[in-house]
Amino acid sequence: MNDFIVVGGGLSGMQVARELSAGGGRVTLLERGELGREASWAGGGILSPLHPWRNDDAVTALVRWSQHYFPRFAAELAEETGIDPEWLKSGLLIAEQTEAQSAMPWAQRWDVAIEKVSGDRLKELEPGLAPNEGGGLWLAEVAQVRNPRLLKALARSLALRGVVIREHAEVVEFLEQDERVIGVRTPNETLHADAVVVTAGAWTAALLGSMADNWQIAPVRGQMLLFRAEPGQVRHILEQGEHYLVPRRDGRVLAGSTMEYVGFDKSTTRQAHDELHAAAVALVPALAQCPVEHHWAGLRPGSAQGIPVIGGHPRRRGLYVNAGHFRNGVVTGPASARLLADIVFDRKPCVDPAPYRPRAA
Repeated sequence: MNDFIVVGGGLSGMQVARELSAGGGRVTLLERGELGREASWAGGGILSPLHPWRNDDAVTALVRWSQHYFPRFAAELAEETGIDPEWLKSGLLIAEQTEAQSAMPWAQRWDVAIEKVSGDRLKELEPGLAPNEGGGLWLAEVAQVRNPRLLKALARSLALRGVVIREHAEVVEFLEQDERVIGVRTPNETLHADAVVVTAGAWTAALLGSMADNWQIAPVRGQMLLFRAEPGQVRHILEQGEHYLVPRRDGRVLAGSTMEYVGFDKSTTRQAHDELHAAAVALVPALAQCPVEHHWAGLRPGSAQGIPVIGGHPRRRGLYVNAGHFRNGVVTGPASARLLADIVFDRKPCVDPAPYRPRAA
């Protein structure tokens, strides 16, 4: 028998499994497909929300905890597994000052380094940037990770720690006894545990059915492009409007992202390709000469105000949830996993758990 079953093998589930294992638990991780092949793989890996001052304080609390923890987390994973997640402090350069009136007080309140910069300073920081007379905002401390490498490192870490991993193991039923969840059933086996943690991303509400109450976790499609550029051609994470560029160490540049409410449809569209390409070239004109290597889509777990649901189910003992991180799953992941483990083990929580507590309908 397991101490814990974690349902969902994306970044959220893998980090929860690692935290529960670190706390001494025997953990089995179940994934309906392959580890980390949904939103976790599809995102850009920016360790900051876009326009972070627009977020509820509950989101910012998770973000700030994770941002402080990530350098050590990435270094520990690299040492433990030999796989470098490529944590890189590349800075975030927002090529507009239209929200400075909101951004500056927010930054002071949360102790975030932010600077208003002129158009000339923008060009100095990012020589390839299109001309911009209006200036922008510079967040020098913002970092990034390379999602696929982070996922590989986590998978290796779990294996080294003795976590049992079952891929292609879709949960078809939750086992209940006296209003307590005591395990799950897949097409191939029945598993019992002291507690079950659902970390199924955009599929969480569909999986839980009526037990999901009114948590409003639903899929939101995001499409991305990958340019093959030269190292240094784009130096920093760039943002303008709702679009962004993320430069990798090898020179490749991610361009994102759309927000589409189309259910569980993960197909790509020509319209999104053209929109993302135009936005990328408008930011850095030289990208017009760089080939697009890949175009893909992922499904984010949308939620009310982007605030995730983290904690014990209000009506089912032994059932826990960590889902609904919307566009911020990578940057809020470590804090969310730590908080869930704190709740399970009845420890002092890393952040106030109240805003994320699952509510009864």
